[in-house]
Amino acid sequence: MSFNLGSAPSQKGKIAIVTGANIGLGYETTIGLAKKGAKVIMACRNLTKAEKAKGEILKKVSGADLECMVLDLNSLQSVRAFAKAYAAKYDKLDLLIENAGIMIPPFSKTADGFESQIGVNYLSHFLLTNLLFPLLKKTPDSRIVTLSSKAHEGGKIDFENLNAEKSYSKIGAYSQSKLACLMFAYELQRRLEKSGSKTIAVSAHPGVSNTNLGQHIPAFFKILMSPVFALMTHSPENAALPTLMAALDPDVKGGSYFGPTGFRGMKGKPGKVESTSLSHNEEIARKLWAVSEELTGEKFNI
Repeated sequence: MSFNLGSAPSQKGKIAIVTGANIGLGYETTIGLAKKGAKVIMACRNLTKAEKAKGEILKKVSGADLECMVLDLNSLQSVRAFAKAYAAKYDKLDLLIENAGIMIPPFSKTADGFESQIGVNYLSHFLLTNLLFPLLKKTPDSRIVTLSSKAHEGGKIDFENLNAEKSYSKIGAYSQSKLACLMFAYELQRRLEKSGSKTIAVSAHPGVSNTNLGQHIPAFFKILMSPVFALMTHSPENAALPTLMAALDPDVKGGSYFGPTGFRGMKGKPGKVESTSLSHNEEIARKLWAVSEELTGEKFNI
């Protein structure tokens, strides 16, 4: 199963939402979708930065159909406002690409009191999917793409310390949030299949790439490791290809996971990849779903 953006089917007439579309992987994903003719809603925290990115993309993709909307994943109130504004304007949604995220920041809490990484990377996207699901459900062949990470391989869902109530490990919290994103995609697909829905849920990871996501990595470590990084990483443009494959490839099946197929999944051509046995644990996934409904204050009906 190989993927080439050039030969991917046209997305003319389709609408995609990309969270964190103004920078890094989200920016490259938006370019890819725009090249295929999709209308892309650039859902970003900072509207000024989003509009600037939109201008840059228009220079690269003539006639790109782009719209910027405010979405701050640090706040469930902002998630609700975004979903309400979108539903007031559009009656369909073909692609929901949950790309935005933060990695290993100093400890902080979201506006709702969640540890920032589980809050921004996972819980806000869980709520966003929930609120937009009525539109996804009635749109033929719609897809939900969640962004995970190689870091999920070292993660576990610690229900006793989900929001760093007891202790905080930057990488531990990041790994947990990305495992949660992946488990959500798998559990969502199981529920979609059970309900007979034609919407599919898939997940992707970018491998290792030098994007803004690494802003909290200490400078001395970057300098020290720069020769190694050069060998192990690939460009943001290539790192976005697993996401674009998950979103656009006509042969994609629900519940699939995509990533680079090169050395240890760090870089290389995009393809279908495996995830840890823990990520497929249905009992933990069901519990995570219930806890997520409770924390976001919204029952998720499929």
